[in-house]
Amino acid sequence: MSEISVADSKYGFDLDNRDPTGKNEHVRVWFEDAFAEPDGTHSVKGVWSCSYKTFRCAKSCWYIFLSILCGGPCALLWGFVFACQSCYHIWCIGPCVKAMTIDLGCCKFCWSTCVRCWLDPCYEAVGRMFGDIKFRHKYEVV
Repeated sequence: MSEISVADSKYGFDLDNRDPTGKNEHVRVWFEDAFAEPDGTHSVKGVWSCSYKTFRCAKSCWYIFLSILCGGPCALLWGFVFACQSCYHIWCIGPCVKAMTIDLGCCKFCWSTCVRCWLDPCYEAVGRMFGDIKFRHKYEVV
């Protein structure tokens, strides 16, 4: 089924499954999610049925209207935002991170050399002082 819809799409995306990664599961609202009548409190079946149909139709129609009204401008805005973000990351942040990695590599070498020269002998001495301590566990039966 999805191969047909992908083939039907001029741009190669699936026209049936529009949320393949489940990114917007939190906004999926069915009639039963919003309305529920517990046992002992039921309206007339016709009212419940009419309410169900009204809810689905209103939600669908308003969503279509709002997506027509806002879909294009929002896509334009978010396309611009993500283009700016990509440009910024590619041309500014990426080279900056690479430069910092190179510079900090030198600092890492200097720091590790200082630690090895000054602290390693101290830790080795302390380790030798406490290295010969033996513990005996004595269990007494009461």
